[in-house]
Amino acid sequence: MSDAIIGVCTIRLQLPGLGSLKEKRSVLKSMLARMHNTFNVSAAEVGQQDVWQSSIIGVAAVSNSSVHAQQVIDSILKWIEANYPDVYISSHETEIL
Repeated sequence: MSDAIIGVCTIRLQLPGLGSLKEKRSVLKSMLARMHNTFNVSAAEVGQQDVWQSSIIGVAAVSNSSVHAQQVIDSILKWIEANYPDVYISSHETEIL
């Protein structure tokens, strides 16, 4: 029996140019749904929910390989940069469990 590996990433985002929480939630809802569909990960906003132009999202990927879990997290970070040019990743922390 193999052990499950969990890759967890906390991503701090800057969303300049948004004028309301409604706009922010629209952008994040779309991003998180597409991320789930594209990478088969769990993702949610986990911090700064009441701040218009910044957010903290958490992403979790389950795999049978720590290398694969790290690759998925790396791919997600690149995907955000490529598909959401108005969203900036200010920092991220990854942990493989």
